[in-house]
Amino acid sequence: MESLFKLRGELSSSQSILLGLVGLALLILIWWGIAESKSVQFPIVEGDKLEYPSAIGADAATLAVIDSLATVDSIRLANATEFKKVYPIIPNPWHVVQSFPDLIQEDRLLANTWLSIWRNLQGYLWAILLSLPIGFLIGLLPLFRGMLSRPTDALRFLPLTALTGVFMLAFGTQETMKVSFLAFGIVVYLLPIVVQRINEVKDVYLKTTFTLGATDWQTIRTVYFPSVISKLIDDIRVLTAISWTYIIIAELLNKEGGIGALMYTSGRQGQTEKVFAGLIVIILVGFLQDWIFLYLERRLFPYKHYPTAIPGINDSQYGIYIILGTLLLLVVLAMLAPGIFASVLTFAYIVLISGLILIGLGEYKIFKTNT
Repeated sequence: MESLFKLRGELSSSQSILLGLVGLALLILIWWGIAESKSVQFPIVEGDKLEYPSAIGADAATLAVIDSLATVDSIRLANATEFKKVYPIIPNPWHVVQSFPDLIQEDRLLANTWLSIWRNLQGYLWAILLSLPIGFLIGLLPLFRGMLSRPTDALRFLPLTALTGVFMLAFGTQETMKVSFLAFGIVVYLLPIVVQRINEVKDVYLKTTFTLGATDWQTIRTVYFPSVISKLIDDIRVLTAISWTYIIIAELLNKEGGIGALMYTSGRQGQTEKVFAGLIVIILVGFLQDWIFLYLERRLFPYKHYPTAIPGINDSQYGIYIILGTLLLLVVLAMLAPGIFASVLTFAYIVLISGLILIGLGEYKIFKTNT
């Protein structure tokens, strides 16, 4: 028990699972309590005709002017004999669970979620493509550092939500605008981090390459790039969550599918349980995305986790490179050549499956080695 309160103490696997379940249950109970505290009793009135107790016997002219919604509600409350509990602000957790079948069947939840994931993927792949070369120029060459370091830092203070009009004017209201907005939202944070990671490369490695007579390009390729990327993958894992914040804004503009548009429409219709269901889906996708990035970090940079090389790592790496290369090609084609994108999509699926098979083979070898 004392280990639970020790500063920076370690938890066993069983303790982590148990405390995680307790924390989740506590969070659901708090949610349930807040929902119940905000619930209201709604009168059940049979039929469309309402009798006005205070206006019985009044003529038609008098009744015609009694059109206030507040008055109608108060009359319903006065005449109702039965009530039902409703949750106008925060839905009951059980109602959120019950809303999933309708979301899947009627609102195409799976298709809308996949569309948002694809937009999100395009956004941060474009952000990485832009941030890496520009960041290396700023971080390595004094000319570009002098010209661009201050403007780059200033970008972080831009209120991105206020720039939606600019992106609509520049790219229209279709997919290009949404992806560009998401990419820009990540670039403004990722670019300064790339420069920072370049500055953090240890001098001992640079002195070693200098002693060995390496050229500038060899130093960039063998020291700067591996060192920066190995740290940057953790930063990308954190920053890509930002795109889920901005994707809601992007999908509200010319609502053409996506989980953000679905949540907005459900909210306007008073279906708060569907809004919360959408939030849960985004959280689950975020956890899956986080796990994928952790997996990529362990496989692409195994020297950080394994003291020696183990069989299967190379197979997994080749599979990852195939998948990443294919996704990168699809992202570029989707933005710059939509016609070609549609024609190569079937072939891309075959390549992606091949990459997954190669990863599976590598993971099997790693599993056999560890056991």
